[in-house]
Amino acid sequence: MTNPNLERNRAAKHVVVDEIKEKLSRSKSVVLVNARGLTVEQDTLLRKTLRKTGDIDYKVYKNSMMSLAVEGTDFEGIKEYLAGPTTVAFSYEDATAAAAQINKLLKAMPILEFKASSMDGNVYDAAKTKLIAEIPSKDVLLSSLLGSL
Repeated sequence: MTNPNLERNRAAKHVVVDEIKEKLSRSKSVVLVNARGLTVEQDTLLRKTLRKTGDIDYKVYKNSMMSLAVEGTDFEGIKEYLAGPTTVAFSYEDATAAAAQINKLLKAMPILEFKASSMDGNVYDAAKTKLIAEIPSKDVLLSSLLGSL
């Protein structure tokens, strides 16, 4: 005889893994962040700022659910960084958008820190993610080029 609570729990986990997989299938990049210690106001500001872009999903998932979801995807390399408190930012249009937006907020929230990121099948540690975050967006680079012409 199967335990109905266990079956419901498995079904709920399956729904979460499927949700993550769907987001990964649309993502150009994934950024992992340690947001432990943020105040409610800081977390609200962070979520509101990222949501405004319309390009970024920012959510807390259990590391075990993320680990299951990234298996067999271009983002599988981030599994080694899925330890401790982790929040995830999915960027759908511009691969550097999530990292850049989070980087802007680091000044106001120094407790926030990058853990890793993955773009185009490559995985970057926290230091490289920070460097990527500081690269101007495609639009800014094109504007600079046009302005210099």
